[in-house]
Amino acid sequence: PHTGPVESKNEAAMSELVPEPRQKPVVPMKPMGINANLLGYIGIDTIIEQMRKKTMKTGFDFNIMVVGQSGLGKSTLVNTLFKSQVSRKSSGWNREEKIPKTVEIKAIGHVIEEGGVKMKLTVIDTPGFGDQINNENCWEPIEKYINEQYEKFLKEEVNIARKKRIPDTRVHCCLYFISPTGHSLRPLDLEFMKHLSKVVNIIPVIAKADTMTLEEKTEFKQRVRKELEVNGIEFYPQKEFDEDLEDKTENDKIRQESMPFAVVGSDKEYQVNGKRVLGRKTPWGIIEVENLTHCEFALLRDFVIRTHLQDLKEVTHNIHYETYRAKRLNDNGGLPPMTVETEENHESNL
Repeated sequence: PHTGPVESKNEAAMSELVPEPRQKPVVPMKPMGINANLLGYIGIDTIIEQMRKKTMKTGFDFNIMVVGQSGLGKSTLVNTLFKSQVSRKSSGWNREEKIPKTVEIKAIGHVIEEGGVKMKLTVIDTPGFGDQINNENCWEPIEKYINEQYEKFLKEEVNIARKKRIPDTRVHCCLYFISPTGHSLRPLDLEFMKHLSKVVNIIPVIAKADTMTLEEKTEFKQRVRKELEVNGIEFYPQKEFDEDLEDKTENDKIRQESMPFAVVGSDKEYQVNGKRVLGRKTPWGIIEVENLTHCEFALLRDFVIRTHLQDLKEVTHNIHYETYRAKRLNDNGGLPPMTVETEENHESNL
């Protein structure tokens, strides 16, 4: 009996020391009505929008060269392509202007804006090409100019302190104008394309196609394609640069059906069935430039600007420029030769 109260006291003390069992945390219930797909959303689909905003700020460069004899409508066609006065002769014809004795290179820069997208367009004209009695090696100044632009880009690239954005003056596209004789390509045409197809994207164009009948035009196009194939001349889009089956199918169709584009250029507007159209007025009617039943100008514009403009730039950078770069660096043991100017730049950078 004397131990009872002591035990009861000890039990009371023990009960004070032992902590009470903790309550389990309340787990929040899964929210009802939320789509399971939303819970897995990360946001990588915004990358395209981020890239779009960045490129919109910087804008785009596009350099197009036009080569062909005088009087084939090169300036008019370029103006028609971009629907603005961008060619060398847009300021009007000068009575004192003479045919140059040698091939000249004239580059004119413009900034074109459409739908908030800015493009720095450079049109490179080659007056004097093919206009002489002796046209031997008249493609050399053009080839030299194209390589000079690659050299300029390479020198900027190998600088110790490089510019964040190197100015791109490389020729992305060369429209070569073929005279609408209806017979065959001239030796000059073949020689030019043989030499230049290795360094630039050439797109052959039959100028002033309204001088031929539909049958003559079809026959002439087939003949030109055959001659290019026989002479091993690669024009853009080149077969070996097709990246996948979709590209190959699309480009094969262009190579086999459209090339070379038979085009008509005009910067004059006329009224046809209540609509304003770009065209050429003849005694028997108006040739509508953008009408596919009249000529293939619309196909050329879609090809150069709407579907392949970015690809033209990529092929120029990844193929033609890389080929030039590899050759130059191999020839000079890794670097372009030092000039006084580049030495000064390197010292100032250091």
